[in-house]
Amino acid sequence: MIHSSMTATAFATAVFFSLVSAQTLAADNAPLTAPPDAPYAAVSDLVPLPDFIPGLGQLFVDPDTLPAGPFLGYDHDGKLVSTTYMIPLSMVTQEFNLGGLKAPAGTVDHVDMVYNAGHPGVEEPHLHVVLWNIPADQKSRVAK
Repeated sequence: MIHSSMTATAFATAVFFSLVSAQTLAADNAPLTAPPDAPYAAVSDLVPLPDFIPGLGQLFVDPDTLPAGPFLGYDHDGKLVSTTYMIPLSMVTQEFNLGGLKAPAGTVDHVDMVYNAGHPGVEEPHLHVVLWNIPADQKSRVAK
């Protein structure tokens, strides 16, 4: 449960409107295949996490954007399937706004928001806001 004055409806609305912006802010030369160019680095080279994380894929991030990201997620074939933002709950306040999230692959098929109690690299409780570029029925590409 999110302990803040921001309601679930307001949060969902912020995510919805951010998707409109995300499509327009997509990079023209998006890193559609792994590995992406610098400044991105494999998350597994930065913190003690596996090279491939089930449910998210092989993750790359610009270290200067930690802890929030964006984290680029690639499937086993090296194709970009998602962009994940890891938003610490401490950042979720009444003034918090998700507008302007970038989705390097352009089109966002759907969004997942998942609570995480913390892990190496983002130790505090946070939300994974995952902008998927593939349909939900293709998530098996990063399931294991």
